[in-house]
Amino acid sequence: MLLKIAGAGLALALSATTVWAKADTTMQPLAEPAPILLAQADSTTTTTTPAETTTESTTESVGEAVGQAAETVADEAEKAVDAVAQAIPTDGEEGSPKEPTAASQDAAPAAAAPAESSDVPYIFNTLLFLMAGFLVMFMAAGFAMLEAGLVRSKNAAMQCLKNLALYAIAGIMFWLIGYNLMYEGVDTANNIQALANYMGTFSVKTFPAPDADTGDYSAYSDWFFQMVFCATTCSIVSGTVAERMRLWPFLIFCVFLTGILYPITGSWEWGTGWLDQMGFSDFAGSTLVHSVGGWAALAGALVVGARAGKFGANGVIHPMPGSSIPLATLGTFILWLGWFGFNGGSQLALGTQVDASSVAKIFVNTNTAAAAGVIVTIFLTQIFYRKVDVTMAMNGALAGLVSITAEPLAPSMASAALIGGIGGLIVVIFVPLLDKMRIDDVVGAIPVHLVAGIWGTMIVPFSYAGAEGDPTYYVQFIGVVSIGALAFFSSLIVWLVLAAVIGLRATPEEEAVGLDSSEVGVLAYPEFGSGRA
Repeated sequence: MLLKIAGAGLALALSATTVWAKADTTMQPLAEPAPILLAQADSTTTTTTPAETTTESTTESVGEAVGQAAETVADEAEKAVDAVAQAIPTDGEEGSPKEPTAASQDAAPAAAAPAESSDVPYIFNTLLFLMAGFLVMFMAAGFAMLEAGLVRSKNAAMQCLKNLALYAIAGIMFWLIGYNLMYEGVDTANNIQALANYMGTFSVKTFPAPDADTGDYSAYSDWFFQMVFCATTCSIVSGTVAERMRLWPFLIFCVFLTGILYPITGSWEWGTGWLDQMGFSDFAGSTLVHSVGGWAALAGALVVGARAGKFGANGVIHPMPGSSIPLATLGTFILWLGWFGFNGGSQLALGTQVDASSVAKIFVNTNTAAAAGVIVTIFLTQIFYRKVDVTMAMNGALAGLVSITAEPLAPSMASAALIGGIGGLIVVIFVPLLDKMRIDDVVGAIPVHLVAGIWGTMIVPFSYAGAEGDPTYYVQFIGVVSIGALAFFSSLIVWLVLAAVIGLRATPEEEAVGLDSSEVGVLAYPEFGSGRA
């Protein structure tokens, strides 16, 4: 009721203002009244002057104008009251208004809201693939710097060349055969029907024209993101077999790994193959990327043997310090940074609020696991060796990252810290264990990528509630064993064939002088001389 009165009052004020303005322009100025003698004022007979006559007629005109204005005001007020009553829905009784009802909202003209473009999810999903992809690509620089810092100076240029070359090989092989072998028709395998659910098709990846790309994201961005994962798998092998393997056998193996082995094992899960149908889960590749690379590295280390002078008689182990701890530390930080793209991009979508929040949570869990891995290795090396080993701390960070990669979204921060911390523990245990087994792993890639990758994959069910459809320890074990068996034994066969046909190992003389001189021809540190150990 108060609103009705206020509306009527507002309309009345506006109308009155208009009327009085008109009246002001109609009224003529009154003539100055004639002087009235005191005697006349005392007289009982009143004489009307001309000025008084004019005033009376003018007053009558104003009265008529006011009357007309009153009628106009009444009409305007009634219209205003009706407008206010229609605009504000009430509860049917006189009193305060209530919230608009569904009927009143339907009756009122709908406000024109800007329509969300159907291209928005496509754009954001594509942006995620591209940004995460170039972060993972930057990990190639991280591997190169880490390896160049952990090998001796006479082999640093060789490691830089290997990492540059393997990335290029992955970029070509994943286009020629790898992508379609991993993703194209895995559930039907229309070219090899007997291998349905075990691999895709042997064909070159083709792309639609940009104006005909109608998926949830650009096909080009998807291929690029998947390709850099393939290159990462190959980078793992490079550091393990460093300082004694020749260049060309390694590059030939990279062709096999990026074009055949990695795509086939990846198709079992990410290509909706048989492991995926069983319920196996590996969010970003603790097994599919890191363990596959670790198994291939282990097979290569066994076939090529240890570096000359690494192991002495009676189990003596001779340390071979790297050329640059600062360079290796830089490589570790680059890998840490790139891992946000590795895990965050594996959400595969950024088109909704939930997806964006999920990517942010993945970033936080990834960082937490790496930090926990560093802290655990610092404490354990202080306890076991009375001094903190910086190379162990680097590998502790990487092992924490590998451990959380299988499931970076589901865990809480506390669980992520636990998972990453145990990854650091794995490094402290398995690096010296490999030395005792006389397996020469120059950069510690086998404990970091293989063992921590297995751990991260097996602990995935811990992060879930155990509801129906969640990953189970049994299926995770089946996946780890089956992928490990194919990766190790197929790599072992390829390494043995290469060793028999062209040879894997540099000669003792070449190894002594360094592969920078014998294989590359360009020294990483020429001012130190080629004979520097």
